[in-house]
Amino acid sequence: MNLNEIYGKRRMGRQIEGMAAILLPFDDQDRIAEESFMALVRETLDAGLTPAVNMDTGYANLITDEERTRVLHLTREAANGREFVAGAFVEGRSGDLVELYRREIGEIERFGGTPILFQTSRLHNVPAQEVVSTYACAVAGVERAYAFELGRVFAPNGEIWSEEVVTGIMEIPEIKGMKHSSLDRIVELARLDLRDRIRPEFSIFTGNDLGIDMIEFGSDYLLGLATFSPAKFAERDRLWAAGDPGYLALADALQHLGNLAFRAPVPAYKHSAAVFLHLLGKIPTDRTHPRAPTRPAWEAEILRDCAIRLDLL
Repeated sequence: MNLNEIYGKRRMGRQIEGMAAILLPFDDQDRIAEESFMALVRETLDAGLTPAVNMDTGYANLITDEERTRVLHLTREAANGREFVAGAFVEGRSGDLVELYRREIGEIERFGGTPILFQTSRLHNVPAQEVVSTYACAVAGVERAYAFELGRVFAPNGEIWSEEVVTGIMEIPEIKGMKHSSLDRIVELARLDLRDRIRPEFSIFTGNDLGIDMIEFGSDYLLGLATFSPAKFAERDRLWAAGDPGYLALADALQHLGNLAFRAPVPAYKHSAAVFLHLLGKIPTDRTHPRAPTRPAWEAEILRDCAIRLDLL
């Protein structure tokens, strides 16, 4: 694939489906800042994006089962009947894998959410058909579910699947789309080509916070970066759909923020999000989860410049 082929794939005037992975904020006692979390969910919905909770941005690998359930309760209350997505996380648990997934899916559905299945290291290095069969059995009879393909730069339970696995996942009727987080444009473009060939209605949600212009090539998005300012992402999407040249400056400003927030170590982007949202007065502290990596003391200064560029301060 050469550059002419890549840039020839741009899909102008396309309506974008946007999702924001909601940050889980904390107070100065390291407790979930519940009111602020609910406000973030409502802000996202009001902007026209779908909130995704108990994701990597919500510390899915660090919070307890009880905290995950509490997040679902708070999200249902904040959403008030509107759509949301929630992570089905089974890493580190023993027992039958299909039953573990089905238990998580069942709880998410009881709270009114749509499940997105996190990967588990238990399916690393196993035959492709075993991965596909596990997912097919886990979502059998479910009205709607999503899959989550996560690079290990984000979490050790993640894995970039083979084409055989991705094909199999796309062929499961209950799975309506997948989030792809390789941070590799070429791999994502291959996912889009495969989707176009075998199931055009299947959604590819980019998780590439370092390449948010993947929407131009046919991806939708489910981004941790979108929790920094769902309204600005929604504005960008409208400008793209309208063919408005104002899209360019706003997309550049959002990508600048993404490049700073998602620099190495990448998992520390969650602390960057907390710093940014605290800077905007949306959450009570800039604290990240006690077991999550942190950013330096000067983080607020570089993110302040991003907020000013986005006309948020």
